Amino acid sequence: MQKITELNPKEVWAYFDEILTIPRISKKEDQIIAYLIGFAKKYKLKYKQDQVGNLLISKPSTDGMEDRKGVILQSHADMVGEKHADVKHDFYKDPIQAYMEDGWIKARGTTLGADDGIGIAASLAVLASKTIEHGPLECLFTIDEESGMTGALGLQPGFLQGRVLLNLDSEDEGEIFIGCAGGTDTVATFRFKTVRIKRNWMAIRVRVGGLQGGHSGDEIHRGFGNSIKILNRFLWNADQRFKIRLSFIYGGKARNAIPREAEALILVPPGSLELIRVYFESFVQIIKGELALTEPDFTMTMEQEGTPEFAMRRKFQRRLFNALYACPHGVISMSQEIPGLVETSSNLASIRQTGEDALEIVTSQRSSVESAKQDIADRMGALFTLMGASVRHSGGYPGWKPDTSSEVLKVSEKIYRQLFSEEPDVKAIHAGLECGLFLQKYPDLDMISFGPTIKGAHTPDERIRIDTVDKFWLFLLEMLKQAPRST
Repeated sequence: MQKITELNPKEVWAYFDEILTIPRISKKEDQIIAYLIGFAKKYKLKYKQDQVGNLLISKPSTDGMEDRKGVILQSHADMVGEKHADVKHDFYKDPIQAYMEDGWIKARGTTLGADDGIGIAASLAVLASKTIEHGPLECLFTIDEESGMTGALGLQPGFLQGRVLLNLDSEDEGEIFIGCAGGTDTVATFRFKTVRIKRNWMAIRVRVGGLQGGHSGDEIHRGFGNSIKILNRFLWNADQRFKIRLSFIYGGKARNAIPREAEALILVPPGSLELIRVYFESFVQIIKGELALTEPDFTMTMEQEGTPEFAMRRKFQRRLFNALYACPHGVISMSQEIPGLVETSSNLASIRQTGEDALEIVTSQRSSVESAKQDIADRMGALFTLMGASVRHSGGYPGWKPDTSSEVLKVSEKIYRQLFSEEPDVKAIHAGLECGLFLQKYPDLDMISFGPTIKGAHTPDERIRIDTVDKFWLFLLEMLKQAPRST
């Protein structure tokens, strides 16, 4: 079987293969940063780190290219750590197990980290080369992009010198992005008390799984199921019918991923066990019917367990069920300016108990219109406040307003036509990119974003299409060769 390092372009895949062995989950990027610093030292390249941990490696221009504008290749050092429930993998120490299948590189039961490991690999291949033509070059590796854009938020004026930024974090070859949505998180914290449960009540664990999940920006419009919404819909209805009690609830992992799995431990009053089983079976069939086209692998199970000693108070339980039922999830509005672009959305991302008497719900809002982003975040805050939670907003970042007059955009369109004899698709994206934050600190930057084709980002089904990496690489090399001249 062909190895990843034997694929073309070999220099890019060789670095990607190395990166797969380095743990780099968000907020734990120490090992990948150390690897990158070691790389800079090996090739005798200048490097520096800022106060938040971003790393910049610089390389002088090749002969004859000194008159070009400085170019910054930008990628993020971290990755989302998601896995199937039955997979044993420690993202803090285990390497990613990658394999090839049907023209794609995939991982065994976990996220692959092509988002944005392939951007890192391409940057390293350029830095290591003695033959690639380029002007003054900087490679920026930001930290913690996936869980809050901490690196981009902390980037300070003066750290970068280049005037053109190529963001290598897009996921559709043939598309050149010139704008993105801004985003923020709304986090609700509930405090609750518990009561002792009589031993003649029966305990049942309900699990939802088999969902596709997906990137909460790129794929929010595709109608994928949300495990928390499905689970709570069952709990809400079961409570109405059988007056169940809730002992435990958990679902979702990453703020920027549509949750794939969720579970709850509930208690059923004496004499209701068979009735709730019958209702459960009918409920599962209803959901399967609703999600037949988008979620063919959906599963929902119910298993009897030993009875816990405590459950949440009924008054709190009902407020929680109502809050989750009323919580918006999905597309809020479509753009009136750009056909087919989601303008505003909200993702019910996770729910977890953070102590014996505390429960946290994380939601994320995105919009290409700043006022609309604020509006949906305020609506989420109002909902959870009404239900008795304390609310905070965090992780806010601005959108990137498209500039159709961009010089680097015009160069990129020309290059793409020359290389591939077809027009690139120039567009904005509903996902968040760090570009909007860069513009706040460096308002004169000229930017585009591009990359190879990656599907299933932020899920264990993440995969990168092999043949698009070669096109991505050729396009990147020509962008460096034809970088605009300084004026």
